[in-house]
Amino acid sequence: MNMKIGFVIYGSLDTVSGGYLYDRKLVEYLRAQGDTVEIISLPWRNYGAHLTDNFRFQLPQGLDIVIQDELNHPSLIGANAGKHPYPVISLVHHLRCSELRPQWQNDFYRVVEKKYLQTVDGFIFNSKTTQGVVNGLVAHGKLAVVAYPPTDRFGAPISEHEVRERTKLDELRILFLGNVIYRKGLHTLLRAISDQQLAVSVDVVGGLKAEPTYAEEMQKFVMDHGLSSTVTFHGALDNEPLIEMYKQAHVMVVTSSYEGFGIVYLEGMGFGLPAIGTTAGAASEVITHGSDGYLIKPDDASALAEHLHELATNRELLLQLSLNAVRRYQQQPKWNETAKAIREFLYHMVT
Repeated sequence: MNMKIGFVIYGSLDTVSGGYLYDRKLVEYLRAQGDTVEIISLPWRNYGAHLTDNFRFQLPQGLDIVIQDELNHPSLIGANAGKHPYPVISLVHHLRCSELRPQWQNDFYRVVEKKYLQTVDGFIFNSKTTQGVVNGLVAHGKLAVVAYPPTDRFGAPISEHEVRERTKLDELRILFLGNVIYRKGLHTLLRAISDQQLAVSVDVVGGLKAEPTYAEEMQKFVMDHGLSSTVTFHGALDNEPLIEMYKQAHVMVVTSSYEGFGIVYLEGMGFGLPAIGTTAGAASEVITHGSDGYLIKPDDASALAEHLHELATNRELLLQLSLNAVRRYQQQPKWNETAKAIREFLYHMVT
């Protein structure tokens, strides 16, 4: 049986982020199985404006099931409470109230998200961490599937020979991959490298428009601290130049204040890059501290600087972590296996 599926998102499915990559790959898989997937796009606005969608937005008719990216939660409470003859499934990458911000703001977001989560019939979670956070907010009992994100889009991992040869290079090449927003923690990396005299280079790959004021502050920090010859901002890159960035780097550093999963950590491991993330969120489901990378507390530039110094000065350690990273990548389920589990879950909800 083929299904008619609605998929609710903000903006465009082509938006560059790990969450939208997940959504995009899921839509591609479902369509390849013969399902009809209708993209239901709401415009990007501020949080308050999104809340006003509850007075006018309604779910369409003629579908078998609807998937909603949980990012859209402020717009959907009213629509979900209305009459619709099909199940509504929330695809949860991470909760907004899990992010690092003033407590009063997260208290408000928690109330809104909890109300939204109570209106849906089931969940798709990108990690066990995300599942645990949601279960701590709403009552258990709703059907759910944990389906890890697509991390194998670049094919076979790098060879051991390539890893060994790259490790011999004198300059430690650091890759930061993610939109330049506060949550991703670029400021922590920049502070870490500004506090020590090491032969390093940093490639920052990610959009600069999501939080333009923050992006400008990071670029100013680079200039003010004499790091212009060390740090390069590339903006968002297509697959081919991105693959080259992965191949040239030694280590992936994305010290987010929170990650619901962290696709980039595993993608980097496929290229033999040890990953440095934080103890907040689901990075610990990917990174084993001291084996294939490191976990630090959010904003701990001092600890990050120590780990980077270790990797820059001890190439045997860098090599071992790099080879371990490839092995960790090889253990991850393939995306087709994950997407198949999601489709079976949806089919079960429909029938």
